[in-house]
Amino acid sequence: MMCEEQQQQQVMMRMVELDNNNKKGDERSSGRRFIEDEERLNIVDLSGMSLDSLPKPSLNLTTICKLNLSNNNLQSIPESLTARLLNVVALDVHSNQLKFLPNSIGCLSKLKTLNVSGNLLQSLPKTIENCRSLEELNANFNKLTKLPETIGFELINLKKLAVNSNKLIFLPRSITHLTSLRVLDARLNCLRALPEDLENLINLQILNVSQNFQYLQNLPYSIGLLISLLELDVSYNKITALPDSMGCMKKLQKLSVEGNPLVSPPAEVFEQGLHAVKGYLSEKMNGGHKSPPKKKSWVGKLVKYGTFSGYSLRGTSNGEREGFFISEYRSIDGLASPRHIGMFSPRRLFSPGRYFTR
Repeated sequence: MMCEEQQQQQVMMRMVELDNNNKKGDERSSGRRFIEDEERLNIVDLSGMSLDSLPKPSLNLTTICKLNLSNNNLQSIPESLTARLLNVVALDVHSNQLKFLPNSIGCLSKLKTLNVSGNLLQSLPKTIENCRSLEELNANFNKLTKLPETIGFELINLKKLAVNSNKLIFLPRSITHLTSLRVLDARLNCLRALPEDLENLINLQILNVSQNFQYLQNLPYSIGLLISLLELDVSYNKITALPDSMGCMKKLQKLSVEGNPLVSPPAEVFEQGLHAVKGYLSEKMNGGHKSPPKKKSWVGKLVKYGTFSGYSLRGTSNGEREGFFISEYRSIDGLASPRHIGMFSPRRLFSPGRYFTR
């Protein structure tokens, strides 16, 4: 391992080299000449240098647009350094020993790509929500047990979220507000369930929640309402049944379910391919919504047993509902006496006697 002095010298040499190369950049002209000496942004690559800490930079940090610090031994990134990377659009710190990210990462309002994979992170700072230009977040191979609860409310431009190979138990409900999301990779975690309202992810094309093993036992009904989904991988979980709503997934092209104790659909349906699976689930969904059988009118029973003295009209040509006409009117006042009160008992109401006829 190189000593700290040698590291400092190498870093300084690389930074100076980058600075000189930028100053020697060719000026292009197309009818007009643009002078960009003061506005040119730099790409700084300090990857693979076995750095334990970051030296004082020779460049103005506000001129850096891409910073690569990957494959080093960094345990932390100074708050002051991150706060001055105001124009950075890509930050790569993968494969270090980082246990946390600086809160000042929220100052990176132009950041579009953030790679923090292969570290020792147990959580992400809540301030990451302020990186509203972020389009890709890679936090694979860490020790994350949770994501910020409100992460989905602010990162409205996020297109790819990769959090595989962590220790996540749940995904926050706010994740369903990531309407620009196209790829969600949450495999190799400890997920117990997926959020409801997944149908809000209208642009999601790839969803991978495989290899959560014995923890993930059910899929939400809303997973079948992902109108743009092309690929779904739920393999190696403990799922026994796919939601009937998946019969509606017209754009789905690839479905991986191996390694699950599936009962519905049965194995013989899967052997026929994805089209058969969607057809089976669609039929099951439609079959589960049959309208209940029409109840027979209780009035018909009264007529059948002669308790109701009227006569009925059925099956008219106009399709009218059945009706009953009372042959004669008899005041109930005359029946509300001890002599007649027994005539209203349930036994008599449904007996064959004609109690209301003379």
